[in-house]
Amino acid sequence: MPGSRSLTPDLTGATARDVLALTAKLNVRFMRLQFTDILGVNKNVEIPASQFEKALAGDIMFDGSSIEGFVRIEESDMLLAPDLSTFVVFPWTDAESRVCRVICDINRPDGAPFPGDPRGVLKRQLARAAALGYTMNAGMEAEFFMFKRGPDGEATTRTHDVGSYFDLAPVDLGEDARRAIVDTLERMGFEVEAAHHEVAHGQHEIDFRYADALATADAIATFRFVVKYVAQQFGLFASFMPKPIFGQNGSGMHAHQSLFRSGENAFWDPKAQWELSRVALHYIGGLLRHARGYCAITNPLVNSYKRLVPGYEAPVNVAWSMRNRSPMLRIPERRGAGTRVEHRVPDPAANPYLALAAMLAAGLDGIETGADWREPVNENIWEMSHREKRRLRIDDLPHDLNEACDELEKDSVITAALGEHVTEHFLAAKRQEWRDYISQVSQWEITEYLAKY
Repeated sequence: MPGSRSLTPDLTGATARDVLALTAKLNVRFMRLQFTDILGVNKNVEIPASQFEKALAGDIMFDGSSIEGFVRIEESDMLLAPDLSTFVVFPWTDAESRVCRVICDINRPDGAPFPGDPRGVLKRQLARAAALGYTMNAGMEAEFFMFKRGPDGEATTRTHDVGSYFDLAPVDLGEDARRAIVDTLERMGFEVEAAHHEVAHGQHEIDFRYADALATADAIATFRFVVKYVAQQFGLFASFMPKPIFGQNGSGMHAHQSLFRSGENAFWDPKAQWELSRVALHYIGGLLRHARGYCAITNPLVNSYKRLVPGYEAPVNVAWSMRNRSPMLRIPERRGAGTRVEHRVPDPAANPYLALAAMLAAGLDGIETGADWREPVNENIWEMSHREKRRLRIDDLPHDLNEACDELEKDSVITAALGEHVTEHFLAAKRQEWRDYISQVSQWEITEYLAKY
């Protein structure tokens, strides 16, 4: 929903001619055609005003072989197909020479969708949901750290404060930077609902209003870019690394999700137990059934699994609840239109398009197959014995990236949702990442073993 100070009006249904007229009116001189690679890294091709008409017609080509996980050099040409509704002007640019951004889908030279486009992967799952009569709403809460820079401008893990959850200045020295981030987001059309310090030193969270799943994934991709840009203006370095500091809480990206049918929340049934419909319960069952299979997508780094350990408020078990935050899924108390599932496993390093696509695929599979939702677990799982967890059929999430890749590879529902191209290239990149990691000698090993053996 556009903010009151946004330069950009609502462009839903806009034509290329409408956007061209707006760029002229706002003195836009450069346009960034934005997309993400398979690993979720933002990419863009920047063009001058002389190329706007060509770009908005979807005729700008780029070399796909240079992008992680896209294509071989023999089939490298890719077309950028802009989604005109995502047009936004960067508010920090000069009023006489502004820069705008448009998010793009990736097409082959013949105009066919490129199967390795993460945004296209999500759109395919949303089309699958639509065929069943559903639309997906989502809200993702991406936590992040802001750190001091070193003397040469390099990134460090020295925090700018010693604040904790909901602290205020002067303890939270990042308050001004966080306020500037919120201001920038609102000027770009975000509806920010809350901004606060998180549990760990230097850790923050900014929440914006839920939207349809595609708009939410687009928003997360933009959000990460804006946070890094604004932090840099304050001499800080922002990171969405899941667990940058040993002994402190890591950063999550809790994903709130619900399905709507004919404008009504399909997860709500006021007459049912817990006021949760069968659709909601089977969706939960699907998320539980495939949790180990999609964990590599929602938690894609070696470092992700250093967050998913007991003692730091991150889930480590496959279960659901309405009363506590130790299980992987939580059902917030609100009912009616606000009935939803909060998935607490994903972290902010995940590609938001692939993460939402994988979770939606799991939930839809649960609905289609009548998946068992088990019973909610309202006790603290972190304090349960192994035997008690076995009795309640509570599985562990994968313990590391290698195990998560193994689970992804054998989950046919999730790999089908991703498609052969994305699955193959994602697993190849992550297997290599794991090999690189285990071949390193860490400081922990030196400290533990060097003098002992």
